[in-house]
Amino acid sequence: MSIGNSPADDRPSIGRVLQQARIGARLTVDEVSTATRVRIPIVHGIEQDDFSRCGGDVYARGHIRSLARAVGVDPEPLIAQYDEEHGGRPEPTAAAPLFEAERIRSEPRRPNWTAAMVAAIVAVVGFVGFTLFSGGDEGTGSTAADATDATKPTPSAEKSTKPADPKPDPSESAVAGVPANKVTVKLTAADRQAWISAKDHNGRLLHVGVVQQGASKTFTDSKRIDLVLGDAGAVKLFVNGKEVKDVGEDGQVQRLSYTKGDPEAG
Repeated sequence: MSIGNSPADDRPSIGRVLQQARIGARLTVDEVSTATRVRIPIVHGIEQDDFSRCGGDVYARGHIRSLARAVGVDPEPLIAQYDEEHGGRPEPTAAAPLFEAERIRSEPRRPNWTAAMVAAIVAVVGFVGFTLFSGGDEGTGSTAADATDATKPTPSAEKSTKPADPKPDPSESAVAGVPANKVTVKLTAADRQAWISAKDHNGRLLHVGVVQQGASKTFTDSKRIDLVLGDAGAVKLFVNGKEVKDVGEDGQVQRLSYTKGDPEAG
């Protein structure tokens, strides 16, 4: 267990970074544990830089990555810091040398295709000569007539060249076409990235984490959608096809619930 920083490294510890990010996102340890499925004692231990409960370096890296994404922190610098402080990743094992007998194994004998090719050529030449000798002019004329008829376009071919009717443009709003017997919520990080959490009416987690600027998330449920917005002022919100005005102020944490009614009825 290591608490704090070494004298030679003034970086904040991994646990300190994760704890400050969680507090900044207005999240409790229980909420982070539910979102990441990392047990509460392990979350507490990692925030105190105690990785003994993780079950090894592989699991510790996985827990760090999950917690960092849940609180909106880039996990890669923290993984690199963990590797520096715990001896780095193990070196890959060299591949075993090839068995020498494989190198000296003789190739199987291949069949001699020369005689078969000569026989085939002779048969083709004989068949062509016989056809030309017995066909005469009558065969040539009928062949030409058949070729002329084949070049004429058929009615079905002419009809197939007609351009297809243009398809109607898709609706500009995917939310507007949802069934009326469900609740549909669409969030867009309009001005900057935003942390959000969404659950259905059974409490099942639909999404947790950061939505990048310009990206959108849509959630649908038969009864209710519960939201936690880490920065309400950065989110553009549509509920059941209608825009919700004044979601919240910049940096404000909002906890909202919406049902199949209008946004005001949620």
